[in-house]
Amino acid sequence: MSLEPDLEVPRGVPAVRHRVVKVRDHVASECQDHLAVEEPLEIRLGGLSLSVTMRTPGEDEELVAGFLFSEGVIAGADDLDVLARYRGPDGDPEDGNVMNVLLKGDPRVAKERLRRNFVASSSCGLCGRATIDAIRASLPAVQSDLVISVDRLNCLGAAMHDAQATFEKTGGLHAAGLFDADGRLIVLREDIGRHNAVDKVIGHMVLSRGVPLDRHVLMVSGRVSFEIMQKALTARIPVIAAVSAPSSMAVQMALAADMTLIGFMRNGGFNLYAGAHRLAPSAAELV
Repeated sequence: MSLEPDLEVPRGVPAVRHRVVKVRDHVASECQDHLAVEEPLEIRLGGLSLSVTMRTPGEDEELVAGFLFSEGVIAGADDLDVLARYRGPDGDPEDGNVMNVLLKGDPRVAKERLRRNFVASSSCGLCGRATIDAIRASLPAVQSDLVISVDRLNCLGAAMHDAQATFEKTGGLHAAGLFDADGRLIVLREDIGRHNAVDKVIGHMVLSRGVPLDRHVLMVSGRVSFEIMQKALTARIPVIAAVSAPSSMAVQMALAADMTLIGFMRNGGFNLYAGAHRLAPSAAELV
C-alpha cells in the first residue's frame, strides 16, 4: 500500500482527486479523496505587482473586483478599464494565476488609497479601538431599514449548506452567501480563505452593478473577523451572520458602525452580539 509520489493539479479547478489511506479501527484501506485546491493569485495594477493571495481557483475576476472595492481602490465597476488574466509577451497566461487591472484615471491615486487603507487596517502601529476609529473616519455607519425575521434567519444556514457543492466533496472550503431581504440566496462563493469567499461575493455584486448592499444579509462559514466586518461595512451590508463566533474587534466594529452581528447560527438558534433592532420579533420580545 503506497501513496502517490506527486499530485497533479489541472489549471483552474477548485478540487482534485488524490489516493489516500484511511485508517479506521486499526484497519487501513485505500480510496480516492477530494482535495480543495489552493494556489496563489497575483494581482497586478498596470502590470506592477499589487498583492498576492492564496485562493481556490474560480471567479478570479470577482475576487479581484471585491478586493479592490473592499480596500477602497475602486468605488464600482465603472472605475475598471481592464480586468483580465495576464498574458506574457508570447501570449502565455502564466498558469492562470496572474490578474492584471487597468483603472480609469490616475493609477497613482488608486495605489495611494490602497496604501492608506492597508496602514489603517493592519497591525502596523494601530490596534483595537484606534484601528476601528481609523476605518470609521472614512466609512460612515450603515444606514438601512432592513428588518429580518428570526424564522427567516434560521433558514439561511440550510440554504447556504445546500449550495456548497465543492465543500460537500472536500470538507475543506469556506463559504460566503449573500441573501436578500426575503431570505433568498443571491450568490454563494467558496474558497480556501474565508475573506476570499467574501471578496468573491462582493465582487460579483460590484461587477453586476449591484452595490451598495444595504438591503442584504451576508452569511459566512466559520468565524467572523474584523477584516470581514470591514469588507461588509464597505459594501454597506447591515446584517452579518456566521456559523461560528465573532472576534472581539468584529463586535466592536458592529457596535461602532450600527451593524447587526450574529454568531453560532446553527440548529435553529444563534447568538446576537449587536444590532437587535433589525430582528423581528425584537430580541426584547424573545426574552
